[in-house]
Amino acid sequence: MSVTNRYRDAWEGFWRDAPEEPGSVIWDAEPALTAERHLALFRPHLADDRLPLVDLGCGNGTQTRFLADRFPHVLGVDLSAAAVDLARRGDGARRGDGARRAGFAQLDATDPAAVRELHERLGDANVYVRGVIHQSEPADRGPVAEAVAVLLGGRGRGFVVELAEAAKGVLARLAQNPAGPPPKLRPVLSHGLAPAEVADEAFTDILRAAGLGVLASGDMPLLTTEFTPDGTRIELPAHWVVVGADGRRPGPS
Repeated sequence: MSVTNRYRDAWEGFWRDAPEEPGSVIWDAEPALTAERHLALFRPHLADDRLPLVDLGCGNGTQTRFLADRFPHVLGVDLSAAAVDLARRGDGARRGDGARRAGFAQLDATDPAAVRELHERLGDANVYVRGVIHQSEPADRGPVAEAVAVLLGGRGRGFVVELAEAAKGVLARLAQNPAGPPPKLRPVLSHGLAPAEVADEAFTDILRAAGLGVLASGDMPLLTTEFTPDGTRIELPAHWVVVGADGRRPGPS
């Protein structure tokens, strides 16, 4: 299966219209407020930090580049070709040996053949997923979780952070403000993207149904790049989990 044309087109349009300046997208908070905090929770559970790391749903690559300075091989993948192009343009900084800090590629995570091909190319990998499942259409959430399981194989670990159900109320109040939605929320709404659509009780069920075991979990808000009129940074309730193969099915060979 693969994602619907409507869903793909919505993301292509969003990323084509997104400014290139850092922080212009509502969830593009600096890594010190996002991936760095997540890595502190993730790293103690890694079975092997020498494995490749896949940033699944990398968007414009801000977090990918941070992770690439901390792991030997990092690949950012995204459904949107426009996002991948934006990420590559932003990857101007180079390592001392002249290589790019991170690799980027287009990937439809609901396409099993494409996901298997990536696993065959990389081998088992660690996977970072930030806000992909809650943005996916209902029929795609299970396949995205299954993609994580395939990429992990038997040795990889995954860090998955998703908006909590309560975030939907926060976003609704922002959208219904008499002055209109905050500027950085408007593109999300105008392109037909629907954040915070996964019920709390369904989050880990989706992962377990894909053959993933939960090794650790907790709550930590996702910080945005948007602020209220009084200057307070907008935070969205979120859950995180560390996952690995649960032993019920073998990893890909």
